[in-house]
Amino acid sequence: MSEMSFEQMLDESFKTIRNGEVVEGTVIDVKPDEIILNIGYKSDGIITRNEYTNEPNVDLTTVVSVGDTMESKVLKVNDGEGQVMLTYKRLAAEKGNKRLEEAFNTQEVLTAKVVQVLDGGLSVVIDEARIFIPASLVSDTYEKDLGKYKDQEIEFVITEFNPRRRRIIGDRKQLLLAKKEELQKALFERINVGDVLEGTVKNITDFGAFIDLGGADGLLHISEMSWGRVENPRKVFKVGDVVKVFIKDINERKIALSMKFEDENPWKDAAEKYAVGNIVTGVVARMTDFGAFVELAPGVDALLHVSQISREHVEKPADVLNIGQEIEAKIVDFNEVDKKISLSIKVLLASAEDAQEEEENVEE
Repeated sequence: MSEMSFEQMLDESFKTIRNGEVVEGTVIDVKPDEIILNIGYKSDGIITRNEYTNEPNVDLTTVVSVGDTMESKVLKVNDGEGQVMLTYKRLAAEKGNKRLEEAFNTQEVLTAKVVQVLDGGLSVVIDEARIFIPASLVSDTYEKDLGKYKDQEIEFVITEFNPRRRRIIGDRKQLLLAKKEELQKALFERINVGDVLEGTVKNITDFGAFIDLGGADGLLHISEMSWGRVENPRKVFKVGDVVKVFIKDINERKIALSMKFEDENPWKDAAEKYAVGNIVTGVVARMTDFGAFVELAPGVDALLHVSQISREHVEKPADVLNIGQEIEAKIVDFNEVDKKISLSIKVLLASAEDAQEEEENVEE
């Protein structure tokens, strides 16, 4: 029996490894783009940056230190230069897939950072296993710009798991809908008509604003925004404003809101303030052929009929008045039930002239 050479004995002292085998090693050197491991084989193992992670431009010296113990999988026993090529990310992805399969079966809620924003959705990674969340499943509302999710931690569930086809689909939308349903249920259990709440302006339209009440949206109609006249809701509110409102009506899942608080009702003391014979000042708000509507206070308009504008004949109000013009007139009629007030400049002028004539007679 021939004696083995020193090199043969040395080779025999090292373990044998095969492609695809999982090995454990100790980090003996780290460079920004590669990790060198002692795996108990005659050659050291090399993990390149691309085989460590899917994240680009990672400085490996910031994530691994000399002396660390790592598991990896053998890609090539001999890379042509006598070194063993290893992969860390593929082994991690296999473990990650098992983790995701369990989560898929149990519908566990997962949390991961968005590593990439794509045209059709978001890409997240768990243990180097990639999950795709389509744009339609990112939110419960339409998202025009998915870029805001980059590097954010988001929650989701796995709704489709097929690693062979590299198809692992996540869904964030159903979690948001479930949470919203829970909040909505809690909101409707505690609110009643007349309750005063704080909400956030969520959306503004030509006819009103939708207010987020923390579980459901309520509609603040343009006619309920103020006791005064609101021409354009966008000139009064902007998205994100916090407003105080009260619940005017609840109809199943629809909530009607109002900001016309009764203690601010301009008609509350109108009978005294706008009694017949009182002289008032107002601003011409709008005009028709038969007269002008004068705003005496926000929410209180009075009609100045064309026949009451002057002691002389006036064809139409626009001939002598302008929108925004301040005028003085006398109250000639007050109807609190129908909330109607009639004004007259003509009577006021006549009273002034009569008073002047009387004063002149006294002087004589």
